[in-house]
Amino acid sequence: MIFEPILNFFRGKAVTIPPLDGAFRPNTRLDEAEVFATLADADNLATLGKALFASSGNAVYEIAAGAAPRVVETFAAPVTALAVSPSGELAIGLETGKLVIAGKETELPSTDRCITALAFGGDGALWLANGSASRTPSMWSADLMAHGQTGSVWKRDPGSTAFRELASGLAFPYGLHPTGDGVVVSEAWRHRLLRIDANGKAETVVDHLPGYPSRLSPAGDGGVWLSIFAPRNRLIEFILQEEDYRQDMMAEVEPRYWIAPSLSSSRSFLEPLQCGGIKTMGVHKPWSPTRSYGLVVKLDASLRPVSSLHSRANGVRHGTCSAVELGGRVYVASRGGDAVLAIDPAEAA
Repeated sequence: MIFEPILNFFRGKAVTIPPLDGAFRPNTRLDEAEVFATLADADNLATLGKALFASSGNAVYEIAAGAAPRVVETFAAPVTALAVSPSGELAIGLETGKLVIAGKETELPSTDRCITALAFGGDGALWLANGSASRTPSMWSADLMAHGQTGSVWKRDPGSTAFRELASGLAFPYGLHPTGDGVVVSEAWRHRLLRIDANGKAETVVDHLPGYPSRLSPAGDGGVWLSIFAPRNRLIEFILQEEDYRQDMMAEVEPRYWIAPSLSSSRSFLEPLQCGGIKTMGVHKPWSPTRSYGLVVKLDASLRPVSSLHSRANGVRHGTCSAVELGGRVYVASRGGDAVLAIDPAEAA
């Protein structure tokens, strides 16, 4: 309705969050999962053959069963995105906006870079998600609070050295899944997945997600694994509508204590409590409102959510930014839990 914004001024705007039901029904499978490797701030996972790689801080690690994570490469800045080409070359995005492929810095068309995700297509094309034109990846919370929508998606065609922009005006694109005729993109601040074709035309394929989606990866049965790194809740949605309060909070309070999503929580008594009681008789309620959560969603080949893996409010495997399938197991990176988890895909059914 054209008068909707005017009516909302007088009556207020309802704050609604999609329920965790159906394919999103809560469980404790992430907290019950095997810890395949302990790795501080485990972030982006990638595979090559039988090898599993993970980014953490300023380094990329190779992870194998029964051994400590082995450093593959280190950098002067934190690693923010990771992908492996069909020919085995590592593509690595850095907090500084640099892109390194096979150990060499690659020229990019813009100086305003926030590399949040990288993905190679089967034909060797490289897709790049630029989360924001004004903030670095580590400033994602500020981008959300500022209603950022300056993200973009770029593509480097096989055999080319130049990237071209296919989509812009996105609200923090954070995951990429190349398809035969384009790419599926997770748009975090709008809680949805987009399909962008080779001409840059975008359509929404999954909407109203209960959290902020991050990276995507192919599943062994033709479906897709979607990681959701933080939950939505009513208090945060309300704060996002309150311009003056939000601006004052950002100016006067340390970012880790903002009323905003988080990769982990309950680590400090200074953190804000939300929407009611968190504990009863000293027990943290698994259904309580929370700023952090662990959630990996299984999508079928048509990108419909069919099942999910959870670490609830009282769990510790939060901040799930990446999940990949390798050798009949699903590996999940939990930044909030400082771990890479291993799960049987059947447990997500």
